[in-house]
Amino acid sequence: MAKNLKEKIIGATGSLSGAASILGSWQVCHNICLGLIALLGVIGITVVGMPLLFFTKIAVPMWTIAVILLFVTILIYTRKKCISKNLIILNSGLLVAGIPFQPLQKFSVFFWTIGGILALAGISFFIKEKIEKKRCEHEK
Repeated sequence: MAKNLKEKIIGATGSLSGAASILGSWQVCHNICLGLIALLGVIGITVVGMPLLFFTKIAVPMWTIAVILLFVTILIYTRKKCISKNLIILNSGLLVAGIPFQPLQKFSVFFWTIGGILALAGISFFIKEKIEKKRCEHEK
């Protein structure tokens, strides 16, 4: 039971890494901000400017934290093998897709493509593993 909880905590740390990487992406932050402005406009609140502009100031530190958490997760995986490699692949894809550095933004389509492929691969491997596990349980 304690081992299972420990694995879930470690898995959640890896997922947090991936989520933080996406928050570091300029385009995603900008789209979230525009969506928030639109939502507020629908309910009758007018906003001038960008209410989530502060995210652009913390994009690089959040992405850096996400990379550090991913490396910690990979280190734990290599030593203990107690973390899903599929989640590591998914989180790696999210980190690649969410690279926040302005000089690299001209390559954002490339990063989104590679990151998206990695993220989809992680999701598909995870689903395949679950299907195989259920198939084995039904055969018993």
